[in-house]
Amino acid sequence: MSEIKHRTVETNGIHMHIAESGAGPLVVLCHGFPESWYSWRHQLHALAEAGFHAIAPDMRGYGQTDRPEQIDRYTLLHHVGDVVGLLDALGTETAVIVGHDWGAPVAWYAALLRPDRFRGVIGLSVPFIPRQPVRPTSIMPQTEDAQFFQLYFQSPGIAEAEFERDVRLSIRSFLYSASGDGRDDGARDGREVDMVPRRGGFLSRLTNPASLPHWLTEADVDFYVSEFARTGFRGGLNWYRNMDRNWELLAPVSGVQVTVPALYIAGDRDLVLAFRGMDQISPTCRSLYRSSGEHFCFQVAVIGPSRSEPRRSTRL
Repeated sequence: MSEIKHRTVETNGIHMHIAESGAGPLVVLCHGFPESWYSWRHQLHALAEAGFHAIAPDMRGYGQTDRPEQIDRYTLLHHVGDVVGLLDALGTETAVIVGHDWGAPVAWYAALLRPDRFRGVIGLSVPFIPRQPVRPTSIMPQTEDAQFFQLYFQSPGIAEAEFERDVRLSIRSFLYSASGDGRDDGARDGREVDMVPRRGGFLSRLTNPASLPHWLTEADVDFYVSEFARTGFRGGLNWYRNMDRNWELLAPVSGVQVTVPALYIAGDRDLVLAFRGMDQISPTCRSLYRSSGEHFCFQVAVIGPSRSEPRRSTRL
């Protein structure tokens, strides 16, 4: 198995920690919330063995990468600038970029804004979402009793206090409840896990499982817990607090399409696909919906029953 090496590079005014493996054409892997480079641990090996130089950074605000204090330093333009600067730091002209969850918008807009640097793009879970005519937070669902989780994340300090009270509980609940099994549990119990009750908090709708799903081990949980116990959750939450700012900044490219080769992958049980309005967004690129897949289908695919899955995912 290929070795995973670690180093820190300077990009776009910050120090970014990267994990890398292999040699060959560059593939950049961008993680989501609440994750780290570690989410791509299996793909790093699979891509290296397939003849690629695979890199998974801790994204801005996460892990061993810098965590700027100012909220407005977490816009999509900052994140795209980070990955462009990463290519510069590595002395590489072009790469294929892959993103999951929040990493997917970074990948989509990196490909849209800099097709000269990113020759292909793959988005997992979150498709390319065209800019809407109104601010994102203005159309997020809310009732007298509950609000969409992304609205709950908007006020600094509230979600941080809840999640950092018991980091292990938060991580186990996040990862399980966003998975296909967690979504099924919520449906059976009549819970909308993407809605946060105004009395009770985000975690009150999630499940801390008695046993972990097959794709996740206690050692994996230990890694995430150790990272977020050290860094807190503010960096990752600040990405959500720039959704309206992103809408403003991206006005000049409204209506512009991704022109490089593109692929969208999602599990058919992915929680994101159930968000309000997602059924009206039809990916214009090649799409793959993994049967019995889920929000973390890229991890399931690699450590599932068939050891040929990593190579299949790489070919895709």
